[in-house]
Amino acid sequence: MSQKGHKRPRISNKLLAVVSALVLGGGGVAVVAGNASAGQDDNRGGKSVATIDCPDVGDKLTAVPEQAKAQVGENLAELDAQVADAYKRLASGQAKGDALLGELRDQRGKTIEKVAGAIGDNGAQKPEELKALSGCEMKQAPADANQAADASAAKSLGQKGGPAKSDFVNINKVRPNVRTPAAQSGASRGSFSSSCGRNEEKHFNPDNVIVAPGVSNGAHHMHDYVGNKTTDAFSTNNSLAASGTTCTNGDQSTYYWPVLRLRDGKAERDAQAPGGGQDGNVGTILQPKQVTMTFKGSPVGQVKTMPRFLRIITGDAKAFTNGTANANASWSCTGFENRQLKDKYPICPKGSDVVRTFTFQSCWDGKNADSANHRTHVAFPDKAGRCPNGFTAIPQLVQRITYGVAPGARFAVDSFPEQLHKPVTDHGDFINVMSNGLMNKAVNCINGGRVCR
Repeated sequence: MSQKGHKRPRISNKLLAVVSALVLGGGGVAVVAGNASAGQDDNRGGKSVATIDCPDVGDKLTAVPEQAKAQVGENLAELDAQVADAYKRLASGQAKGDALLGELRDQRGKTIEKVAGAIGDNGAQKPEELKALSGCEMKQAPADANQAADASAAKSLGQKGGPAKSDFVNINKVRPNVRTPAAQSGASRGSFSSSCGRNEEKHFNPDNVIVAPGVSNGAHHMHDYVGNKTTDAFSTNNSLAASGTTCTNGDQSTYYWPVLRLRDGKAERDAQAPGGGQDGNVGTILQPKQVTMTFKGSPVGQVKTMPRFLRIITGDAKAFTNGTANANASWSCTGFENRQLKDKYPICPKGSDVVRTFTFQSCWDGKNADSANHRTHVAFPDKAGRCPNGFTAIPQLVQRITYGVAPGARFAVDSFPEQLHKPVTDHGDFINVMSNGLMNKAVNCINGGRVCR
């Protein structure tokens, strides 16, 4: 892991010992409702666990001056670190809920003021409304019996922070639910694919160069990368353009997503590292069996080229606490991909692989390669495939990733600690670094109805 950039508070030896013990026991850290040592009955009579739910400040930003972007990004990452550290303290029994929430509110208030000040000091109107976002609260989640066990029993804690039984569903019990808009006259029916491997080079880090540039462990969970070989928190447009690629057609784009792990009690190489065990992400990292990157057209017309260095995030890493407005997870099984799950992990039958599909936004505002909240410069088409007013259709990236998982095996996506590895938090990230020539080839193939690689 790179040691450059933003510094994080060091966790205590006591907490590290707790986390390490949990790693060896097979799971991450979770907060038992109310305190760290006992379960609590929820209002349905079952056991529950609690996590910390804080407003997403970055999602509320509408304008950040260029000169303020670095400072704003660093402070947004600090807000994430504050929540993660508070969650760990609560889980380890170092602090109790009410007192911890008050301390967290004060920390966040100071950091949010820095965000607003950086924006106001650099030519934009100071967003005073951000002050209302400092307070956090507890959010309850169903727990398996072993998740609500006494905190002193590390073996029972092995699955705490991991997925609950209720987070899984047998794919055979899911009805077909996929609907695709019918292609109209003039639709762009072709496709363009980049073959970029399955991360055989083991390119992992817990950075997020889109949301937290210049900040080590800005994601608090480990990412799988294919395509651009050098992407990390400190990448720039120039460094990305100078990098090699794992894609066979010369596509230098950056494609990344959270790793998927077996919750098998085995210590991975990141078991005591940021983004790994220190952030409750434990177990064996699964290498995908297959990864495809396919750009598709529009059912209502032609697509236009996307600009180099366009950044797109699909899904929401904080959807468990934020709500599902920006969620875009799609879980399924091979042979059953007409059945997509948004907030459940699939239990696949023998011989069927787990599938994660990320269908990216395919409407662009025609001006910006990014936006203050990393969302509003792109949009999804409507149910008929039409882009919103003021947006134009660009090639739609569809990432499809498959994994061999034994039927009934417990697995989970890496997440921010307080997101409890919920399937709804799955997300994908993309930076277009195709050369202009390659992008033109892709668009010509798509608009011409051809299948190209």
